Amino acid sequence: MSRTSTIERNTAETRISVQLTVDGNGTSHVSTKIPFFDHMLILFARHSLVNLEVLADGDIEIDYHHTVEDVGISLGRAFTEALGEKAGIRRYGWAYLPMDETLARVVVDFSGRPYLEYRAPQNVDPIGKFPFQLVEEFLRAFAVHAGINLHVEVLYGRDAHHMSEAIFKALAKAIDQACQLDPRVQGIPSTKGTL
Repeated sequence: MSRTSTIERNTAETRISVQLTVDGNGTSHVSTKIPFFDHMLILFARHSLVNLEVLADGDIEIDYHHTVEDVGISLGRAFTEALGEKAGIRRYGWAYLPMDETLARVVVDFSGRPYLEYRAPQNVDPIGKFPFQLVEEFLRAFAVHAGINLHVEVLYGRDAHHMSEAIFKALAKAIDQACQLDPRVQGIPSTKGTL
């Protein structure tokens, strides 16, 4: 079974292409024209062990919001398509991830019921030109379009770069765990028979 997907999303604000292989080895090619965001997506691929290509051309001269959100939408759709009925997956994943002074916790359920619970410091300085608030916007778009229940919390931290990196790496580890095929799981991992 090949768990792969190619998603194209073209709007008046962005042109996004995402290629995803769930059962990969962490290789990536990412170009969103937002260097810090590229860094986060590359480390997401590396630590989730998915193979990922993301090409984005957006109206970044206005701001980064449209590109970041639309990449989240497209990546979420890619996971939905690649996992199909989700037969045999572990479904749940969680990770604690330290990054210097920061500790983040991410818990995910591929439930088919999208929800984001996000708890992180407010009024955080940007990372260069990248607003820390866009991390939440990416996560919300990803959660909705991947159909996942996603809980993200920065338990403590001060540096915006460290907090962002801890979140993306913890998300990667939780996604890796949840998407793994477990030979003990017969069919869809739900008493309802569908996710």
